[in-house]
Amino acid sequence: MAEVLTAEAMRAAERAAIGSGRVTGRALMERAGQGTAEAIVQACPGGGTRSAIVLCGPGNNGGDGFVVARHLLAKGWRVDVFLWGDPARLPPDARHNHDLWRALGDVRPLEETGLRAALAAAAGRPVVVDALFGIGQRAPLDDVLAPVHRALDAGPAPFVVAVDVPTGRDTDSGAPLAGRPMRADLIVTFHAPKPLHDLPPLAEVPRMVVDIGLDPEEEA
Repeated sequence: MAEVLTAEAMRAAERAAIGSGRVTGRALMERAGQGTAEAIVQACPGGGTRSAIVLCGPGNNGGDGFVVARHLLAKGWRVDVFLWGDPARLPPDARHNHDLWRALGDVRPLEETGLRAALAAAAGRPVVVDALFGIGQRAPLDDVLAPVHRALDAGPAPFVVAVDVPTGRDTDSGAPLAGRPMRADLIVTFHAPKPLHDLPPLAEVPRMVVDIGLDPEEEA
């Protein structure tokens, strides 16, 4: 695995792996989501029912989120899933995983009231999974994040896990893309760290790197 990859270098690595026929985009998404779920369980040990609230966006990062939700549910977690955007406009692999999740549970629109209710119903300290935009996000994201912040601010602080990149941060520069970016208690990234992971304020956030099988010598 490379030491650090920019957003474009990461996209190029994925395109090369898919183009070679060694792996499919759907397989990469499954590995990313499963690895994230395993990282969450590792970071949040404890008995009894655990609760996760998964925030999915309109692209493949959101698709990762649906995979995370499925794997956490299989591990006995209570899982609530919210989607920002229209499921009919999800990319094919993300739509596939949306539909797999819909066979197991609901997908609710990402809005403050529903999110507050899910947080209030959570068992123990909930985990909020930020799978909104990933490496491809662009400003402005204030309208997306405003209802999320209002809901999270209304109660005890959850444990927030960023899938690849916290929402509201540029992948390469770390520059804010919203007045108040999402915070993170854990970052789970794929194949290699991204530049912003080593920049303030994220450099001190615990990080796990999940191998999704992009290296040429790895088996698909």
